[in-house]
Amino acid sequence: MSDQISVILPDGSERLLPAGATGADLAAAIGSGLARAAVAVTVDGELRDLDRPLADGDDVSIVTRRDDSEEALYALRHSAAHVLATAVRELYPDAGIGFGPPIENGFYYDFDVPKPFTPEDLEAIEAKMAEVAKAAYSFDRSELTRQEAETLFADDPLKLERLAEIPEDETISAYTDGPFTDLCRGPHVPATDEVKHFRLLSGAGAYWRGDETRQMLQRIYGTAFYDAKSLEEHLHRLEEAKKRDHRKIGQALDLFSFQEEFGPGLVAWHPKGARIQMRLRRWIEDLLTERDYEFVYTPHVTSEALFERSGHLPTYAENMYPAMEGDGESFRVKPMNCPGHTMIYAARPRSYRDLPLRLSEIANVYRYERSGTLHGLLRVRMLTMDDGHIFCTPEQVEDEIFTCIDLIDVVMGTLGLDYRLDLSTRPEKRIGDDATWDRAEAALRDALDRTGREYGTDEGGGAFYGPKIDIKFKDAIGREWQGATIQLDFNLPERFELEYIGQDNQPHRPVMIHRAIFGTLERFTGFLIEHFAGAFPVWLAPVQARVLPITDDHADGAAEVVDRLRAAGLEAELDARSDTLSYRVRDGEMQKVPYLLVVGDRELEAGTVAVRARGSDRKQVVMPLDEFVAKVTGEISGRELAP
Repeated sequence: MSDQISVILPDGSERLLPAGATGADLAAAIGSGLARAAVAVTVDGELRDLDRPLADGDDVSIVTRRDDSEEALYALRHSAAHVLATAVRELYPDAGIGFGPPIENGFYYDFDVPKPFTPEDLEAIEAKMAEVAKAAYSFDRSELTRQEAETLFADDPLKLERLAEIPEDETISAYTDGPFTDLCRGPHVPATDEVKHFRLLSGAGAYWRGDETRQMLQRIYGTAFYDAKSLEEHLHRLEEAKKRDHRKIGQALDLFSFQEEFGPGLVAWHPKGARIQMRLRRWIEDLLTERDYEFVYTPHVTSEALFERSGHLPTYAENMYPAMEGDGESFRVKPMNCPGHTMIYAARPRSYRDLPLRLSEIANVYRYERSGTLHGLLRVRMLTMDDGHIFCTPEQVEDEIFTCIDLIDVVMGTLGLDYRLDLSTRPEKRIGDDATWDRAEAALRDALDRTGREYGTDEGGGAFYGPKIDIKFKDAIGREWQGATIQLDFNLPERFELEYIGQDNQPHRPVMIHRAIFGTLERFTGFLIEHFAGAFPVWLAPVQARVLPITDDHADGAAEVVDRLRAAGLEAELDARSDTLSYRVRDGEMQKVPYLLVVGDRELEAGTVAVRARGSDRKQVVMPLDEFVAKVTGEISGRELAP
């Protein structure tokens, strides 16, 4: 057996090390500065602890706290979760220990305790975490036999349940930091004193394993960073996000409501919110009309047999509302529009000359999301899809995907949003054979490569009937959101036996592209509320101008101004309440109205208005009414982002 091993570094160079050398040894061999900064390593792409031995031929990269990478933060936040569990066990010795994973922007841990944690409890736990961190306990990994693990965790039924699910051929490992030992795969940073800059954020109830039939645990959320500045910036973003919460703004601006009488996840749009919906609908309809889409409507309730044939019932039934019985037949409310659109395609013979056939339907669909996942407009049970399905020949697929991306460019560009692309590949639960999926994924990759843009890959993130391109965009405070999708489907045309007659006078199978630009109008509106913090650009604003008479004597003249604005197509309203002018101005500002028009003797005599634009630091500009109308109608037609 050789007394040396050779490992490969990211630049392709090799480094000789003594047999049994660890990632920490490699970092020290490269340089003392790297050794001090190292927190973990990746070995053949797998994140590992620094103190695990390396093997001959390993591809190794040192992960440092300085690079603030996804891997570095994963190791830190995983370790912070264990520090949290250590602190909870110190304060609550009988607490059951659930899961404690890192998540996007932080971590959480679930505990089985008699009552929910209070804000005061979280403060005490956070203080105890600081003590655990300061103690600089090392994270020591041990490998256990199944019997050893069962003995070690005999008093913790949650861990025993998890242990029973670990396959026989999988290594069982545990990590110990000071007084706490947990069943865990790792990896972790070297010691608890790396966990210096953290904050506990909130507590919430969470069913064990996400199963509503299991016991309720108490989940604590937190976040951690390698430096104080990053933590403070993140906490500032969280505070800003609270201010932008679409649920609070929606209530303050009277846009929508969720009411117990409707049921969970079912939204009622109030007049002002409906105006936003209407403008988004008209905009996307105009864009689709320009691109030769045909608009259709399909039933909201159809025979269950349709969804059996489409594959929804075998693969998606848990997200569908239960069946309704009538006339000896079972019916379902639709969770998607695609089966109905395939039936429209199949309603008459098709020729290659008919293709591409682009169908669009802006319609409500209904999905039975779990009550625990519902979140304002962002996760609802009644969704309004700006749905589209393109039926085309295989040769037309790439160009049609390009037309979809072009449409996304227009929408994102108009709203001033940058976005990125992800290719989402076959999920575990799917229809169709692997050869069909290979073909569909290759077609999407070819189209993405042709764009010349960088794109990521979300392994297993595709729809059950086909892979997809996902659009991710960031809002005004840097949060990333899921937007449009473009899904390539060879399976539904096969299941519905769709055909077209080709140039060879023979039947051929079309390809189906599913696409949604907004995604759902509910989620997209929720995003827009938070992105603009309720201060919509004038073309989307539910009230575009509010006219304020200085006194009651000016009310009739102000009403005439409102009439002229409405005649020009503006959404205008009169505020002639008996409150003081300053109060009404302040209310208009609170309601995020783009333009407040003050009208008094001078304005009525001269045919002018005193214009206070949103965000103009209370400056008023006097201008002829006709000039104001021309200005604002121009902003609306150009879909400008300001004010």
